[in-house]
Amino acid sequence: MKVHLHHIPEGDTLHIEGEEDAAPLELEQGGFTPTAPLCYSLDVGLSGGGLFATGSLSVRGKMQCVNCLEDFDWELVIDPFSMQIDLPKAELIDLTPEVREDMHLALPAHPKCDSGGEKQCPARRDDSRVAFGRPVEKFVPAWDALDKLKSKSK
Repeated sequence: MKVHLHHIPEGDTLHIEGEEDAAPLELEQGGFTPTAPLCYSLDVGLSGGGLFATGSLSVRGKMQCVNCLEDFDWELVIDPFSMQIDLPKAELIDLTPEVREDMHLALPAHPKCDSGGEKQCPARRDDSRVAFGRPVEKFVPAWDALDKLKSKSK
């Protein structure tokens, strides 16, 4: 995603929107496989020796659920998106590194197929507790075991 400095009106912002290939964002490293291009709608401007951009970003893709290990569709959306960088000496500015960083930070650390509320994860049956993708019949909180040790030592 590149912007020519000469296209930005002095004292105003340049509105850019469109779609670009999501491959340069390297989202696969975060467990997200894009299935559609990156969609963006940004206002880009200059201020005090810097370049700023505000707007929204989104890309559809697939992730793997940490509970059932099934792939599920997910949309990565950053709205609002904002960034500011020092004004480089080049006329053509590439926004990809800043977009990549924000998108990687927005990826869930533990993606779950039922986090959107549309469906129930097959690994979660009857609201039972789940460990390592399988339901746990009897859940004993760690504090209970510690409390028993504490009472035995008295």
